[in-house]
Amino acid sequence: MAVDYNATFQDYDPAGDATTNGNADFGGTMIDDGFWNVGEPAYGYSQYDYEGYFVSGGHTFLVFYSASTSQPALLSPSATLAEFPSTFQMGDFALTTDPLPVCFAAGSMIATPEAERAVETLSIGDVIRTADGGTTMVKWIGRQTMHKRFTPAERFAPVRVHSGALGNGLPHTDLVLTADHALVLDGLAINAGALVNGTTITVEPIGTLPERVTYYHIETEGHEIILANGAAAETYVDYVQRRAFDNYAEYLDLYGEEPAIVEMPLPRVSAPRLVPSAIRARLMRERAA
Repeated sequence: MAVDYNATFQDYDPAGDATTNGNADFGGTMIDDGFWNVGEPAYGYSQYDYEGYFVSGGHTFLVFYSASTSQPALLSPSATLAEFPSTFQMGDFALTTDPLPVCFAAGSMIATPEAERAVETLSIGDVIRTADGGTTMVKWIGRQTMHKRFTPAERFAPVRVHSGALGNGLPHTDLVLTADHALVLDGLAINAGALVNGTTITVEPIGTLPERVTYYHIETEGHEIILANGAAAETYVDYVQRRAFDNYAEYLDLYGEEPAIVEMPLPRVSAPRLVPSAIRARLMRERAA
C-alpha cells in the first residue's frame, strides 16, 4: 500500500546542481509500519531510497538518493522551491534518521510566579518557577514538528501522564510529553516512557494523532527542574542537538553559538526495568486507587 505525500521536491545531479523540480505525489511504499524508514524506496520514484531528513531555515527536508545515478533529491512539505538549497550533495547536512524529541506537547502548563502558562505562549525572557521554589528565565523556546509518515511510531507518539498518576494529586491535570522527557521523582530523572503502566501513564494511540505534531522545549541557562501541570520536570539538556528543531536558525541569530548544557547531578532512568521498586509500587497504588 502506498501513501501519497504531496510536497515540493528538487532533484540534483551528481555534481550537486539542481535539475528537475516541482510538485508531486511523492509517497513511500510504507508496507511494514506506515512510516518512512531508511532505505525505503519512494513510491513513483522507485530508484530513490529514503536516507533521512534535516532542518534548515525552519523547514524540514527529506533526503532521497539514487545509487544507480548518484543523484540525490530533496522533498519538503512546507518549503517553496526558492527556499531549497541552491546546490546539494550527500554529506552537505547531517541527517536525522531516528528523531528524538525531548519536549512538552502544546497545552502543557508551566508554572510562573504569577500563574501557569501554556508552554507555547512562553517567550524568551519570561520568568518561570523552579521546583525548589526559586525562579529561572527562559533563554529559548524550541519547536520541533514531527511528521507521522516518516517518524517511527515510538518517537512520534507522546506519553500521557494522567491526572494524579504520580501521587499527591500530581500532575493536577493530564500532562503530555515525549517519551524521553524526564520527570523528577525521588531524586531521579525518569524518562516518561519508563513510567508507562498502561492505565494511568499511557502512550497516546497513534491513530488519534494528526499527521504533524509540534513539541516544545524550554531552554534555560542550565539544566533545571521546573513545574509542568504541577509535576517536577526537566528543562532542555542537549542530548538532542538544537539543529533538530524547526527554529534552529533563530537560536543562531540570537546567540551565535551553541553552548553545552551540563546535566544536573541526578541519576537518569531510561528503561522500565530500572525504575526503583518503591516508585513502581507507588504508581501501582495510584493506578489501583
